[in-house]
Amino acid sequence: MRNARAGLIVAAFVFIADQLTKWLVLGPLNLREVQQVYLLPFFNLTYTENNGISLGLFNATTETGRWMLVAMTAAIAIGVAVWMAKEKVRADQAALGMILGGALGNILDRARHGYVVDFADLHFGAFRPFLVFNVSDAAITIGVVILLLRAFLVRDEKVSSKESVENA
Repeated sequence: MRNARAGLIVAAFVFIADQLTKWLVLGPLNLREVQQVYLLPFFNLTYTENNGISLGLFNATTETGRWMLVAMTAAIAIGVAVWMAKEKVRADQAALGMILGGALGNILDRARHGYVVDFADLHFGAFRPFLVFNVSDAAITIGVVILLLRAFLVRDEKVSSKESVENA
């Protein structure tokens, strides 16, 4: 796991930030009762219980569905952790750490509550480009985008030099 140190630090930070914000939303801010708090012209805190995964897919309203989502997400998290342990590029480790920390935060919610607590409501007037989300969701999305951008746009020096030797 020495290779994964950067990723583990990022995963821990994401997990703690996610759980801290959810504690604030459920505890001191009492958002479950209040339902919505206006913060900025483009951002509200809006309490939502998400029984599914991204974009409301796989809505698990039964106990069996709930635990199947926990198991599926845990299997994905294990796969991400294994990938992270083998990854040598720190930027990719950090991106995988974002995905892992986010997955663990949402797994804990689903196991503890039966749903994932969402509260971040980004909007531009009536236009809402995203569903209500949380820190874990944002971290997972950003981690995936970083991996995709790096896969398509960044050339690894070792790979580039090896290709030039083969093409000579």
